[in-house]
Amino acid sequence: MPSSKRAWAHIVAFVTVAIWGTTFVSTKVLLLHGLTPAWIFTLRFAMAYVLLAALTPLIRHRHGSPRHPRPFTMGERLKGELLMLALGVTGGSLYFLAENEALNYTTATNTSLIVCSCPLFAMLTIAVVYRDERIRRMQLIGSLIALMGMAAVVLNGHFVLHLSPVGDALAFAACLAWAFYSLLMKKALLLYDIVHITRKVFFYGLLTVVPYLLVTGQPLNWAALHEPVVVGNLLYLGVVASLVCFLTWNWVMKQLGPVVATNWVYFNPITTILFAWWLLGEQITPFFLMGSGMILLGMYLADKTKNTARQ
Repeated sequence: MPSSKRAWAHIVAFVTVAIWGTTFVSTKVLLLHGLTPAWIFTLRFAMAYVLLAALTPLIRHRHGSPRHPRPFTMGERLKGELLMLALGVTGGSLYFLAENEALNYTTATNTSLIVCSCPLFAMLTIAVVYRDERIRRMQLIGSLIALMGMAAVVLNGHFVLHLSPVGDALAFAACLAWAFYSLLMKKALLLYDIVHITRKVFFYGLLTVVPYLLVTGQPLNWAALHEPVVVGNLLYLGVVASLVCFLTWNWVMKQLGPVVATNWVYFNPITTILFAWWLLGEQITPFFLMGSGMILLGMYLADKTKNTARQ
């Protein structure tokens, strides 16, 4: 890949993760107005799915339909739908529900530390399944440096963790879900185009959250949907953070590979804290600066190793 295109892919990855780092504010607003985490996920994915389904013909007309080397057989189509189902669960319903429910049992610090360690697990799982993704020493060192930097940013000098078996297990489930999403995406990108994959992720994410809503019996707060602030934040989560960001993230994984792309998750706490500093006046500490530098260094080493190996 040309260096300019690779640099552009990193910029898109940064913007995508930066947007995801700001969603905590919108989610918090919606929670304060009476929406549950499950309904927030359902509404944002439903909005994203409907919009993407409506835009797909226009995208196909402008860019042309994707060409596959040969028609899929019935068996291949079934396997493809099962793959899309797995992506919808790991990157949609399971990830969001496990992460949000973890916050009900453990601290935000524990949840952030565990969930944001998913790049390391993604790298290990992908290396086990795909031989062409063999872990190189400098790549592992870079990922570990970024992981330690992320921990420094999240802990912010307060090295106290409160263990909660249920909450930490849920956070770890979300971590593994995103790691497997990255693993499955590597295969999906070889067979289908990004628009098709993203639309299926939204569809199966919605389909698999329905049993959870039925079992828990969570009602939708219809009155809250009449409030402009709720509508505005749902639009942000559905259109920007879901529709746009899932498309750009899947494109980034195709350009950089799932291992290098997923390393950008380490950057998520940085954007969250910067956003909190900008809007809420929270303090920037030396631990934040040190951790941010370690994250950038680790990501540079991991990407440099991967890029060098391809040349």
